Amino acid sequence: MERLIEGHKRFLAEVFPARRSQFHLLAETQAPEYLFITCSDSRVSPDLIFGTGPGDLFITRNAGNVVPIASHDVDGVTATIEYAVEVLQVKYAILCGHSDCGALKAALNPASLDQLPKASRWLHHVEAAFSHRQPHNPADGPQAELDALIRGNVVAQLLNLRAQPSVARAVAAGRLKVHGWYYDILTGQIEQYDAAVRRFFPLAG
Repeated sequence: MERLIEGHKRFLAEVFPARRSQFHLLAETQAPEYLFITCSDSRVSPDLIFGTGPGDLFITRNAGNVVPIASHDVDGVTATIEYAVEVLQVKYAILCGHSDCGALKAALNPASLDQLPKASRWLHHVEAAFSHRQPHNPADGPQAELDALIRGNVVAQLLNLRAQPSVARAVAAGRLKVHGWYYDILTGQIEQYDAAVRRFFPLAG
């Protein structure tokens, strides 16, 4: 806890004063261009990866970067997506998975969830990843099977994202673009999914 308190003290002393006017503007309204849907994993730090800051990304995070299938149920992820698209009018919706994802590891080894009933139930949402599993990439080494499934989950959740009513309407109207990404923690590289050829390619060629 002391680490967080000390960090906050440095923020108050060094960061906030220099950006006071920005925070005053943000206190009145926000207008992010990007909805970023990613995993809760602590190793995925969007602002560090993209050089963004306050007001840039509207973020929703959960185990496995899941977008529940549209239904009559209400959940925090789809409610956040709806708000971002309909109210904030974001221009881009990005679904981002990552290497070494614990959620997909658990999907490969369901017995590991025997003492985690809520997590087990949540991970039913990633079952479609098996149907969209990508070809093994030899460069992934021992993690090739897991990474193929993680990329498959990006595809599966991307389809769920596109199926959200608010997203489907915005895409059809030409005011929203949707992307699926895979972030490699070890290399820092991001791959983007190309639905036309059903493959992932480097984002920064």
